[in-house]
Amino acid sequence: MPCNRIERTDMVCKNEDRARPITVAFRVTKEMSKRIDLMAAMSGLTKQDYIMSKLCDMEVTVVPSPRALKALRDEVREVCKQLNRLRKGDNPSEHLLETCDLLADVMLGLRGDETRSEIEDEDEILKNMGRC
Repeated sequence: MPCNRIERTDMVCKNEDRARPITVAFRVTKEMSKRIDLMAAMSGLTKQDYIMSKLCDMEVTVVPSPRALKALRDEVREVCKQLNRLRKGDNPSEHLLETCDLLADVMLGLRGDETRSEIEDEDEILKNMGRC
């Protein structure tokens, strides 16, 4: 009987009935765990799907959704609290700097219009030049 068709709610799905019967586990630090949770939430994917896509070297595209927006908003609020703390003379932690970089990347990706470099602009001009 497939897992998603269990008749009684108190039954546990057997591993061999699952679509993905193998469990893979690894240990991370508390900070790494928080970062993985944040990145998965902002991507709009489940944690499992996010980790799988990164392990398989697949590009993760952030799809704007209410869930991703909430994760992004909550993290920006947390960063703002940390930045306000820094006004008192504290130094930023490595975790805070990494989080700021991550948020900046996500925000730039959501913006949609990519800015081109001077080299790309020059290449475009050269491509569009006619022959003399």
